[in-house]
Amino acid sequence: NQGITSIQKLIDSAKSTANQALSTQITTTGTAGTDFAASTSSNTTVNFYVNGATKTATIASGSTIDAAITALNTAAGSTMFSKDTSGKKMVLNASSAVEFATTGDQTALGFAAGTGSATADKYGTGNTVAASSSNLTIAGVDTRAKLAEQYNSLLIQITQLAKDASFNGVNLISNGDPTNKLHISFNEKDTANLDVQGKDLTSDGLKLNPINGNSGTTANGQGFFLLDADVKTTLTGLSTASDTLRSASSTFGSNLSVVQNRQDFTKRLVNILDTGASNLTNADLNEEAANSQALSTRQSLGISALSLANQAQQGILQLLR
Repeated sequence: NQGITSIQKLIDSAKSTANQALSTQITTTGTAGTDFAASTSSNTTVNFYVNGATKTATIASGSTIDAAITALNTAAGSTMFSKDTSGKKMVLNASSAVEFATTGDQTALGFAAGTGSATADKYGTGNTVAASSSNLTIAGVDTRAKLAEQYNSLLIQITQLAKDASFNGVNLISNGDPTNKLHISFNEKDTANLDVQGKDLTSDGLKLNPINGNSGTTANGQGFFLLDADVKTTLTGLSTASDTLRSASSTFGSNLSVVQNRQDFTKRLVNILDTGASNLTNADLNEEAANSQALSTRQSLGISALSLANQAQQGILQLLR
């Protein structure tokens, strides 16, 4: 029970970590450094990524800033692009991480070109993205990734704790194999017994998977708590793990009640047998002393009665003479 209680505390900590990740907003914000000006000779293709997902917007030649904004938001699937109060500069305000494929995609919208080498995007999808523009700020991504590391550390602690919860070489919470059980005999012939089956309450047994670069079962790399859907799936798994722990605790508690009842029964039976044996072998000294005194008194009275009877006979004989 102590092991299960300690594991539940670690799961509660994991829930807190996941909820903290969910409450950490991922945002991309900023205003372009220069006025937007669409190409007048040809259409402009802008490639960007929203939370690692590829997006492509085509801005027609000679488009106004409003037309360009419409094309960008349509490609993004949400309203994240707008214009500033002057009506000339692009404004990006997204509840997601927005990264551009090249510096040309950045400057096409008026954002300053990112300085430095192109890197893999933060979601690990394998997409190559331009260095972040000085006009844009991405917040929350690194924080969520660090929380994912904390979560993974807690899963390791759950497994280690489950494996350390053994007594006299028996561990009932680290292995659910049918051979891992505790056999309890209630009599010398083992005709009454109880088998307590072990359960796997490690992180693997509780079906708690570490957070890595992949989201769900796909290999798109949108893991590390970067997507709200992944965090919510993790929280659902933690709730299921808590239910599993409660079920295991109930099962072990039921087995413990059976053992305690048999123990109490055995103790009462031993007491009854001890009392019976004592009654057969142990004398009550006070009672026996009283019985001895009574016997001695009866003997004295008998002797006195015989003496009186003899004297009476002698008296009668003398009268007859």
